[in-house]
Amino acid sequence: MMEKNWKIIETLSKDQPSQTLRDLLQKQWLLPRRFVYYLRTRHNVLVNGQYYPVNHQVQPADIIELNFNGDEFRTPQTHYQPTPHPRLNVLFENRDVLVVNKPAGQKMHPNQPLETGTLLNDAAGYLKTSSADAFMVHRLDQATSGAVAIAKNPIVVPILDRRISQGQMHRQYLALVAGTITPDAGKFDWPIGRDLLDQRKRRVNGFASQPALTYYQVAWRGKNATLVRLQLATGRTHQLRVHLAYSGHPIIGDPLYGTIDASRMMLHGIKQQLVLPFTEKIQTITAPIDDEFKQILLKYK
Repeated sequence: MMEKNWKIIETLSKDQPSQTLRDLLQKQWLLPRRFVYYLRTRHNVLVNGQYYPVNHQVQPADIIELNFNGDEFRTPQTHYQPTPHPRLNVLFENRDVLVVNKPAGQKMHPNQPLETGTLLNDAAGYLKTSSADAFMVHRLDQATSGAVAIAKNPIVVPILDRRISQGQMHRQYLALVAGTITPDAGKFDWPIGRDLLDQRKRRVNGFASQPALTYYQVAWRGKNATLVRLQLATGRTHQLRVHLAYSGHPIIGDPLYGTIDASRMMLHGIKQQLVLPFTEKIQTITAPIDDEFKQILLKYK
């Protein structure tokens, strides 16, 4: 498969502080050092159409151009088999990022080379007619619905990864849980590790536990059920599901940790706040709940 080339062109704002090109690339735009080394050694970074060393002082309204070739990326790029006629619910899109509303029951990505039908297959099909590809940034469990950010080029993947690790990507969820949660707001801060008795599961204080922090706020209390808004401060596998189950209020319909059956797991990524690569604009995206989620809410309200 032919290697792709990617070009990023950004005009700095009029209030952009004067700083070195290196600081702009590494500290402000969060490009990895190896990317900056590549741009410098191949003269693939231009300021107003001309190559300058990275100690050059950039100024407001300068036009910065970055050129990347496929051979820069150390690991083989992941190419997903594109879905011919994808049904993708697009919530937001720009040059670098695609945010979609994932349906409950759909896998995030294929586990086998020729596997299809996953969200990343659909994204690859949607992007097929453009010069973009689909790259995974974060994931939702198969049973969870809601907002998912997908990178459209490999340059922004480490940028978004760093935003996540620095707590600058805010993700809010809705969950309908069993029982009555009190008080109206609080947090769960139990560490989460692997469950050695079931490789599919995680558990509080499990093997190789890591710190985990979830904030919650009650939206309403109904018929032996509570609708809560959840905010992830960390991103452990199954974090929301494990924390809620351990609190005594498992998510309704959770096939692994739940005690009450439903036609779907009642967990939905309702809102996502991104710092967009390069422009650094804060973008808030809301993912509407589907009819099935609404019907189950009505049953318990």
